[in-house]
This record gives sequence, structure tokens and C-alpha cells, in this order.
Amino acid sequence: MALQGKRIILGVTGSIAAYKAAPLIRLLVKEGAEVKVIMTSLAKEFITPLTLATLAKNPILVDFFDPTNGSWNSHVSLGLWADAYLIAPATANTIGKMATGVADNLLLTTYLSAKCPIFIAPAMDLDMFAHPATQRNLQTLRLIGNHIIEPTSGELASGLDGKGRMEEPENIVQYLANYFTDKPLLGKKILITAGPTYEKIDPVRFVGNYSTGKMGFALAEVCALQGADVTLVAGPVQLKVKHPNIERIDVESAAEMYEVVMNRFYGMDGAILCAAVADFTPKDVADMKLKREKDNLTIELLPTKDIAASVGEMKRESQFLVGFALETNDEETNAHGKMERKNLDFIVLNSLQDAQAGFGYDTNKISIIHRTGTKKVFDLKNKQEVAEDIVAEICQIL
Repeated sequence: MALQGKRIILGVTGSIAAYKAAPLIRLLVKEGAEVKVIMTSLAKEFITPLTLATLAKNPILVDFFDPTNGSWNSHVSLGLWADAYLIAPATANTIGKMATGVADNLLLTTYLSAKCPIFIAPAMDLDMFAHPATQRNLQTLRLIGNHIIEPTSGELASGLDGKGRMEEPENIVQYLANYFTDKPLLGKKILITAGPTYEKIDPVRFVGNYSTGKMGFALAEVCALQGADVTLVAGPVQLKVKHPNIERIDVESAAEMYEVVMNRFYGMDGAILCAAVADFTPKDVADMKLKREKDNLTIELLPTKDIAASVGEMKRESQFLVGFALETNDEETNAHGKMERKNLDFIVLNSLQDAQAGFGYDTNKISIIHRTGTKKVFDLKNKQEVAEDIVAEICQIL
């Protein structure tokens, strides 16, 4: 339990999402954290201090002092006490004040005094979240080291649908737990390729494959969570990255992916080549859409540059290189051959013979084969768990 014994301040601001503070506190306490809650005055209109105090097992703090007895709530002491300060929900108003150093309530003065990591979970209507001022303020907070827990998309209190919903309490707690978990890849720089490549035939058609990029994106997230600085070279996919330690570079063709990988690999500690790169590309690309003028169309294909083989040739002893093999027959023989030819440290084998594995699924079933001949076979798992297994193997060889 990564949060066991951690001292966490929860800041609750005046948002309809304040009701989520109750399950958030319950989950933090269940994970073994000690929680103190600071509310703004407006937050009390959305959820009662008594509810939160009962769950946190600590008095709720709102004002700088209690006028009935003169007791002082020291923002300095609170800032020194905490291992983490989580502001959830964080309104556009509070985010703006944090970005500009305004300190007109206990929540904000404690923020300016805190020595611990700060986590901010925005909650607001979609237009407020998308407004350039809000985005500028969030970027300011990121640049000074705050952790932004991105809101999700869905139905909002206004009745509109869009991005602005505060992330669910379970995911926020997991975000904090991931932060406090040991990071075996801290300081490592890892290059990951993901998704398909599209090789143009004409302006509207291409040669491609069914890869969705889910496996590569899961690997990028897991590596980043374990401390790595990740460069993700992504083919044309519809996925988004979440972790701030992931630099995403979008490409379309095998040639574009080759150029980026070759330019970036030298400065990396290693690479995971997960992309389903096209092996062939049309020799000629038509400037205009090809018309059906006869029954048959012949397209001459040329081999693309072999990214894995090229990286394998330039790989230094201090670098690691992991590849993937998606096979339909003679799986192990083909995987071993690919691993040797391309100088991989180990290869991840998928078989299209396995149900719910491979392109398009949220699950995968893999085997990991090493140069030494050792082989590990894993059960069918979701791709996040598969990524964790692969990254664990990388940590062992490092």
C-alpha cells in the first residue's frame, strides 16, 4: 500500500464535484493515509464539513482561526506536515489564483506554504476548462512542478457534454499511489514506437494494418509511471497520452517513423519497438485519386527501411532493445529468428491463433523470449497488465 502512513491534505473548493470528496477521503483512509481537509467557504454550500470530518476523522479547516476560542490554523504548519496536497475539486477560480499567487483563504495560503508535491484535479464546465485563460493557468502550474490530474469527458452539471468532469476518486487515489510507488526506471530515457504506419497509394488510399496502438500506449504509460522519460513515436491512432513524462511525436509513414527513431535512439537508454510498421510501401504515389478505369489495378511495392534492424546495428552495450513479433504460424521459430537478426535483448511474441489477443483488443496474451533461450508464457490479460509484465522484464535486464 503505497499510501500507508502518508499525510495528505485534501483541498475542497466550491464545485458541484465537491460531493466526490466524500468517497475520495474514504478511499485515502482505506489505503492507510491520514487525511486533513481544508475547505473554502463556498465548498460548504455543496457538502457539509460534518460529512467530511466524519470520514477523515479529523476536524475540517476553513478559516485562519476559530472566532469562538481564537485557535489558529497555521498554513505554515499544515504545509510542513503534509506528504502531499491534493486539491480536488479545483475550480477555475482557485486554479487562476494558484497560478498568480493569490492567497486570500486558508486553502491557498497553505498551497503557497506547502513543501510537498501538489496534485490538482480540475472540475468545471467544458467552456471554462477549454478557455485560453484556464489552459494558460494550468500550464503555468505544470511548469512550476504541480501535477495536473486531467478531467474526463462526459455529462456536466450544466447538462452539456464535454471535458471538465473531475476524475473519479478511484483513479485519483491510484494516481497518488503510483506517484509514491518505487520508480525503478527513474532517470531512464526510453523510446517507444506504437500503432500502424500508413503508406499512401493516392490522396485517399493507403496500405496499412489493423493496429490500434493500445499496446504501445500502455507501455508508454507504465514506463512513465515507473519514472522514465518516454518518447512515444506514434503512427496514426486515435489514442491520447495522459502522463506528463511522455513526449508524443506523431508520424504517418514508415519512412517518417524511421527518421524519428534513428534521430532519437542515440540519446536513449533503450527502446521498445511495438509499432506494426508496414514492410512495403507503394513505389509511386498518385497525386490525384485513382479512378476505376479497368477491372485490375497493379501496385508495385518496395520494401520499407527496417527500423528494428537499423536500431539493432547502432545499439550500444549499455542500451536495451525490445521488439515484438505478431505471428500466424511457426511462432517461436519466427520470433527467435527476428530476435537474432535484429539484435534484440528479448522479443514479445503474440499469436493470432490466441483468442482476444493482437490488434484491436483491450487484452493480449504474450510470451517473452530471451536471447539466452529462456521463455516466459503469460495468461490473457488486459494490455495495461501486459505492459507491466514487459516493463518488469526490462527492469530485470537493467
